[in-house]
Amino acid sequence: MQILPAIDIKDGQAVRLFKGDFAQQTVVNPDVLDQARLFKEAGIRFIHVVDLDGALEGKASNRDLIAKIKETTGLGVEVGGGIRTLEQIEDYLEVGIDRVIIGSMAVKSPGFVQAALDKFGPDRIVVGIDAKAGLVATEGWLETSQVNYLDLALAMEKMGVKLFVYTDVDRDGTLTGPNLQHYQALMTKLTSAQVIASGGIAQLSDLEELAKIGLPAAIVGKAYYSGNISLAELKAFGG
Repeated sequence: MQILPAIDIKDGQAVRLFKGDFAQQTVVNPDVLDQARLFKEAGIRFIHVVDLDGALEGKASNRDLIAKIKETTGLGVEVGGGIRTLEQIEDYLEVGIDRVIIGSMAVKSPGFVQAALDKFGPDRIVVGIDAKAGLVATEGWLETSQVNYLDLALAMEKMGVKLFVYTDVDRDGTLTGPNLQHYQALMTKLTSAQVIASGGIAQLSDLEELAKIGLPAAIVGKAYYSGNISLAELKAFGG
């Protein structure tokens, strides 16, 4: 299972949130590029970057900084947060970003996902599903829809989506363990798409449980930043 360390960017700094709450924000490294370099030096191959400002503002707020991460480290990078137009996606891909994550727009405008798949292909487009109590959250997790996470995943798979990032918002940043039941449901119901786990991972045993379910990758944030899992352990597991 591949491990993708997370860098969440807010006001130009690497931060962590508790349950997606912007009022419960901790700066984990004021220098985002320095944090990316630490991952590179540890032998990590791919990272997960979230533009939190972009998620709130509906635009690529930290585009230049994210492009700099790619330019200076050469790491594989997937980016989410504030993706609202095909032009944004094209711009990210042109500066070398490997995958772009569509979140809120998957609920609000499924046709946008289809257009992105048609133009850029399923290897470059990821759908991010963030859920609270099983219902999909949007707009930087500030709003909750009436769409069930599993229904959205199945609809997106039929459309041609090959890769999802699924986050249980109520567990994100809590170190209480991932929602194994939801990942099991996704892996059981989906027939061709894959799922990257995100949210709640606290220790190596959580990663082992996710691997048993069959997930190909997991995003690790607070477990690393809090010292529960070292970079060496992440690399050894599958970084």
